[in-house]
Amino acid sequence: MKEVFNILNDVIMAFIPLFVAIDVPGLVPIFLSLTQGMTLKSRRKLIIEATLTSAAVALVFLVMGKVIFKFLGITENDFRIGGGIVLLVLGVTDLLFSSNEKKDSGASVGVVPIGIPLVMGPGALTAIIIIVDAYGYWISMVSLTLNLLIVWLTFRHSDLVMKVMGEGGSKAFAKVAALFLVAIAVMMIRVGVQNILK
Repeated sequence: MKEVFNILNDVIMAFIPLFVAIDVPGLVPIFLSLTQGMTLKSRRKLIIEATLTSAAVALVFLVMGKVIFKFLGITENDFRIGGGIVLLVLGVTDLLFSSNEKKDSGASVGVVPIGIPLVMGPGALTAIIIIVDAYGYWISMVSLTLNLLIVWLTFRHSDLVMKVMGEGGSKAFAKVAALFLVAIAVMMIRVGVQNILK
């Protein structure tokens, strides 16, 4: 019984930092912004695409994270700056240009930027590497699976938010979310640069 309790405790302790790093509730406004104008069917297909992308990238990092970083000669901060630049370009594009054509033709937003670097960004990938070191592969795998299930469920029911807000409200909200996306991107770049200069 004590052993089961210890395993559950380890799962919870591994789950929390990854949940905080992914920040699913904070991603919902950005998700709604990036999928605005999509049909329900397209959005649901994109959610699966984003979740599978996140899972694939996370599994690679879970098994080979440190090896990949060492082989490529990059650090978490390099990764953070690169992800920030991608988000910055996408956020500015979303703010300045009409989103309808982009949403209909760009189902790939499920891979970039939703799958990576929004869901599986530098913070989440770094958290995975730390969790593996602290709790081992199996506990880390359970923690990752639970977090990705929460990602899928949250995004899956985000259309309820759209219904409550209405079309006009969702369009206005999408532009505000795009502005926050730009701010998040700048923050990622700033933190990465500051850490490198320390």
